[in-house]
Amino acid sequence: MSKINCWEFSKCGRESGGRNVEELGPCPAATLHELEGVNGGKNGGRSCWALTSTLCHGKIQGSMADKLTQCLECEFRQQVVLEEKLDFKSSKYILSILQSNGLFHHASLKCQAPTSVRQAPGP
Repeated sequence: MSKINCWEFSKCGRESGGRNVEELGPCPAATLHELEGVNGGKNGGRSCWALTSTLCHGKIQGSMADKLTQCLECEFRQQVVLEEKLDFKSSKYILSILQSNGLFHHASLKCQAPTSVRQAPGP
């Protein structure tokens, strides 16, 4: 069985070359090379619940703390948990990788996007 990444599951179009990159910028899940291979994903493609600025339900999400409840109920995250079984890497593990690479700050529970990731336009 082939493991899919969040952008393939949700068809958000924010992956490299995706239809929404020009308007919304690339998704951190698709660009964070530091998370390559975590939960069997490409970049952060199977770690999206621990990342800020991902696109869920047609809306760019805020911090991990802001979206925690929604992510715990997310069908994609539940699929990853089932597929990875005992090898599943938790949010704590993912955040430790981000912190060791200077991309995570405990005070706000927000990940600092690499400089190559544009922020989505405001309302």
